[in-house]
Amino acid sequence: MNDRLADALQPKHCALVLQEVQEGVVGRDAVFPDLAAVAAEIALIEHCAALAHAARAVGIPVFHCTAETRADLLGANTNARLFGAARKAGSRLAPGSDGVRVPSVIGVDERDVVLPRHHGVGPLTGTQLDPMLRNAGVRTIIAAGVSLNVGVLDLIITGVNLGYQMVVPVDAVAGVPREYGDAVLANTISVLAMESSTSEIIEAWVDLG
Repeated sequence: MNDRLADALQPKHCALVLQEVQEGVVGRDAVFPDLAAVAAEIALIEHCAALAHAARAVGIPVFHCTAETRADLLGANTNARLFGAARKAGSRLAPGSDGVRVPSVIGVDERDVVLPRHHGVGPLTGTQLDPMLRNAGVRTIIAAGVSLNVGVLDLIITGVNLGYQMVVPVDAVAGVPREYGDAVLANTISVLAMESSTSEIIEAWVDLG
């Protein structure tokens, strides 16, 4: 691990942000089954679980940024094809439903923060995430989850624009098709964020914690 990455991973300045790592997106009855299938192929949920457990062990805050849509669609976006496709899906992400639940292997610790999002495609716009991170002294965001097509990409670009150092565990993010996600990592994420792996990040936290 290079010195720059090691410095970015200092636990006192880190937060783990899990973008839409929820049952209705990457688990059972997912809104977009192809995306959930890629997530299963790379064991995304398991890698996110490992990151969450390791983060908690060294006092790093874990933010679960979930997506929700009211049953009556009040306030929901209608200005992109993505939202229309989600509405046509058999699964729903209604507040309180199984679809918004964090997978049990990850869990929600009493120290974690759950921030549901009812609009848009990323967790740093129009939510409490940015002020909460700043108030906690966070400078580095470990960005994991889905998707490299839209949500994770938005998280990374917005995070860079807001001045955060972004670190991406490449085995804990996914896009569809898988080859496209790999291309986004190689050609876009790599010039915006530091890329690492779940195991390398956890090892750094153990050494630095």
